[in-house]
Amino acid sequence: MDAMTDGTARRQRMVLLLLLSATYAVNYVDRQILAILLEPIKRDFDLSDSMLGLLAGPAFALFYATMGVPIAVLADRRSRTHIIGFALICFSAATAACGLVTQFWQLVAARVMTGVGEAGTGPASQSIITDLFPPETRGRAQATYAVGVNIGIMVAFLVGGWLAHRYGWRVAFIAVGLPGLLLSPFFFTRGREPARRDPGAAAAAPSMMACLRFLRGQRAYCWLVVGSGLSAFAGYGVATFVPAFLMRSHGLDTQQVGAIFAIILGIGGGLCTFGSGVMVDWLGKRDVRWYMRVPIIGILLALPFWPLFLLAPNIVVAILAAIVPLSVSAVYIGPVITTIQMLAPPRMRARAAAIQLFIGNLIGLGLGPQVIGIVSDALAPVYGNDSLRYALLAGVAASFCAMFAYWRASRTLAANVARVAPA
Repeated sequence: MDAMTDGTARRQRMVLLLLLSATYAVNYVDRQILAILLEPIKRDFDLSDSMLGLLAGPAFALFYATMGVPIAVLADRRSRTHIIGFALICFSAATAACGLVTQFWQLVAARVMTGVGEAGTGPASQSIITDLFPPETRGRAQATYAVGVNIGIMVAFLVGGWLAHRYGWRVAFIAVGLPGLLLSPFFFTRGREPARRDPGAAAAAPSMMACLRFLRGQRAYCWLVVGSGLSAFAGYGVATFVPAFLMRSHGLDTQQVGAIFAIILGIGGGLCTFGSGVMVDWLGKRDVRWYMRVPIIGILLALPFWPLFLLAPNIVVAILAAIVPLSVSAVYIGPVITTIQMLAPPRMRARAAAIQLFIGNLIGLGLGPQVIGIVSDALAPVYGNDSLRYALLAGVAASFCAMFAYWRASRTLAANVARVAPA
């Protein structure tokens, strides 16, 4: 009977983990679909790259980051699965609404609502996974969840590129908004809320001020937030404009760009993202600092290939050079998520994740696309359609600073993790 009970519990854990990963995938489809559609939107509304940066960055990021904190407060007190279900309905409907707009300001408003909805999934999902899995397997579990990023990007580029090429960008938005609406009922029926099993979980959740004071004293957490924000600056900024760069500088269409990046980011990126979780589970048992060293290794592997990809005049050379940096672009997510959950007590975990998302997304998603768009417009009088080729290097440069932040986080990580137990 015990064996049957254990087997049932394992299946329920995996079902919920796969539901959360599927939600993350849908989340990223709706978030990243815009990247493959920027060029046709630019033509239809006669926009500058700065306006495209506003649409892809601040319009989404400011509300996505800001709403994450109050929703995380609810997640530390209420049903996390129900919060995720309602969030899915909100951002999926908003994404579909993007295909119905007739003016640019309406598209901005729809992206704002997409950001509001997506703010409800991340912190609650990370908190649930921490309660579902023991410490020795959390890295793999969080990495399995994080693979949803790569699946979502693959679908966004492949399906979005094909639909935009065949039927236009409006149909692409409507089509990718539907899966989230179909997935949401499972969080009200099959997504059973797990018990908060950790020591102290039955106690009342501390106030927001107490949470902020505790996290401020966790130096590793503070540096990790900075590092992940800089990684996001490079990742979001580059991912937003790379499709437009390939269309302008190399003459590809949305379907071709979508197929190329679906393969690289979906397959290569998924393997690297999951692999990073397996690696930190194995190496972290020996030295907890490996949770920060793995993201540093990913950045070092990518750095030599970025200039070759962006500056190569030949499309074949450019695509081959893109394989490594794009595949490792998300390896920091699994280790960062796992580390945040180690650095916060049980009733602070959702808020610790939300604060990291708030600051990280303001730096990464809020500034990354906007800065690259502004730089591209500034360089356009000199470089014309190739201005994005050089503007994208500004995003890559943020990776250097991210490495320093991860190194600083690693210096106090062991002491800060030990501090959580008595807290």
